[in-house]
Amino acid sequence: MILSEAFCRKHGLKLAIVGRPNVGKSTLFNRLSGKRMAIVHDIPGVTRDRKEAYGQLGDIPLQLIDTAGLEDKSKDPLMPGMKAQVIEALKGSDVILFVIDGRAGITPLDESFAHLLRRAEKPVVLIANKCEGKAGGQGIAEAWGLGFGEPIATSAEHGMGLDTVYESILPLYKGPHFEDEGEEEIAPLQLAIVGRPNVGKSTLLNQLVGFERVLTGPEAGVTRDAIGIEWEYKGQAIKLIDTAGMRRRSKVTEKLEWLSTSESVSAIQYAQVVVLVCDATQPLEKQDLHIASQVIDEGRCLVLALNKWDLIPNKQELLADLNYRLQNALPQVKGIPLVPMSALTGKNKEKLLDAVLEIYGIWNQRISTSRLNRWLEGLVSHHPPPLVSGRRIKIKYLTQIKTRPPTFVMFSSKATELPDSYVRYVINGMRETFGLAGVPMRLSVRSSKNPYDEK
Repeated sequence: MILSEAFCRKHGLKLAIVGRPNVGKSTLFNRLSGKRMAIVHDIPGVTRDRKEAYGQLGDIPLQLIDTAGLEDKSKDPLMPGMKAQVIEALKGSDVILFVIDGRAGITPLDESFAHLLRRAEKPVVLIANKCEGKAGGQGIAEAWGLGFGEPIATSAEHGMGLDTVYESILPLYKGPHFEDEGEEEIAPLQLAIVGRPNVGKSTLLNQLVGFERVLTGPEAGVTRDAIGIEWEYKGQAIKLIDTAGMRRRSKVTEKLEWLSTSESVSAIQYAQVVVLVCDATQPLEKQDLHIASQVIDEGRCLVLALNKWDLIPNKQELLADLNYRLQNALPQVKGIPLVPMSALTGKNKEKLLDAVLEIYGIWNQRISTSRLNRWLEGLVSHHPPPLVSGRRIKIKYLTQIKTRPPTFVMFSSKATELPDSYVRYVINGMRETFGLAGVPMRLSVRSSKNPYDEK
């Protein structure tokens, strides 16, 4: 039985996965969530922020929290923030999965972690990972000394030992509560925050949710995973997704950055609205426009956030220039919202969110066939299609076949010979008449066969 994300969100057992670096926490997180949600790499310390997902183990719904591996003597300036993230995960969990490396045995760092978990006063299940084959015997024997009972030998990579993990957490699961089951849960709006490195994406997310949810820093590349946070604005449930900075592909040489960039691209593909954060002091560079094109090609709503606007002296002049450049660089989508703001101070964050909700509503808009064809009749009479071989192309019918993005089909004679310029003319007319500014639109032209042609 596969449990829905909505069911897991409502009834799931909150499971925090903790341990020192490189013991396989993210691999276990991915295994329990049923998909590759967290980046896995041989380099220790890949995970920095706490990452959340839904999953299941047998018939137990889970709310999973992946955490950073902590090091006592690390010189990483982000380590205090990472420790704070781990402590928050412990506070918010029902059960803690304490993961050690069964092959390496117990280290002083494992013992330090055990001391931290004892103070958390939460049920702890001790996992000895990487115990495939005959590996891990020594580590399992040493793990008894941590005082958390019998360690469970597992291999997150191969799915070994999860049945024993299930038996250990089953007594801790209270089961679902169905008193308000009649209320249908509405899926949240998926809102991805993307952009070049170090333009203020994580700072913006923290400003929106009102607390330090993700790590920030002056250096580029602090965010590696795509981090999802559930939130609400004006009654609209929103899942905010912070992403790693996206550089030009030619500049991405390391595997870890390539994995982070892949996560960002995936976030765009699954989002409904994408906020592209641009540095107002270096706005609309080539990479900004490349990311914007990716969003539009995926059919997603796009909102541009001009961050660091407080540093700009000639604001009106720059804004006019940017609108002009945007219209010329992305002519296929006219009217993309452009919101000047400051992620650091929060200025205009409400305007940004209002723009998100407005364009999301446009993206979901459906226009009746009768309205479309009354409008089409006037458009064609004002500017008819061109002649082909002495005969005029006849536009016969227009209908909307789907939303998200608004997608239309137009039937005509000689469909393959209708010029692209006329198709753009129809799209621009629909944008203006039906208020579809700023969203990607798709219009395909099909032939309507004459049943008497063969006769």
